[in-house]
Amino acid sequence: MNKFTFGDTISAGLITSPVGQESISIGSKWEWEFFRNGKLFARDVSFNKVVNEGLDFMLNVMFNGTAAKATWYCAIFEDDYTPLAANIYATPGYAECTAFTEATRPEYVEAASTARSTSNTASKAVFTMNNTKTIYGGSLVSSNVKGDTAAGGAVLFCSSRLAASKSVVSGDIINLTITITVSSTT
Repeated sequence: MNKFTFGDTISAGLITSPVGQESISIGSKWEWEFFRNGKLFARDVSFNKVVNEGLDFMLNVMFNGTAAKATWYCAIFEDDYTPLAANIYATPGYAECTAFTEATRPEYVEAASTARSTSNTASKAVFTMNNTKTIYGGSLVSSNVKGDTAAGGAVLFCSSRLAASKSVVSGDIINLTITITVSSTT
């Protein structure tokens, strides 16, 4: 045991990141393509906000016996909104755009995960616009009903805001690719 006397200087440090502590990160990359008269007129790449509801759902499926959702769907929104972690399916914070000809929200047809990543690259979500709108972003949800926020048990997994909003007109086509990635660091 060390003994200190009056006038001795003592210093200490705080370990803020203990050795061996591991963290997991989950995110998604959103690749947008906008076509008019068959020609690409804009591209955008944005990243997501995985909302708390989506994170809780993922943990409950993995560790608490909650049934997984068999299918996920893509939605787009038409107001100037920045997604928040507190957003939920019932109150997503944005006004969903339903001005597209498809009867339901496009299905997110993902490939099996490899290298901690899954994507719908082989089957992009397609929105065929039927009105003039400005698109600000999108979300990944578990219900296919356009404009719905009341589906019992539906989940909002993540939302993404475009880097720059895009104006679309009737006949424009939006192709959306979402790549979800999970990583672990020590």
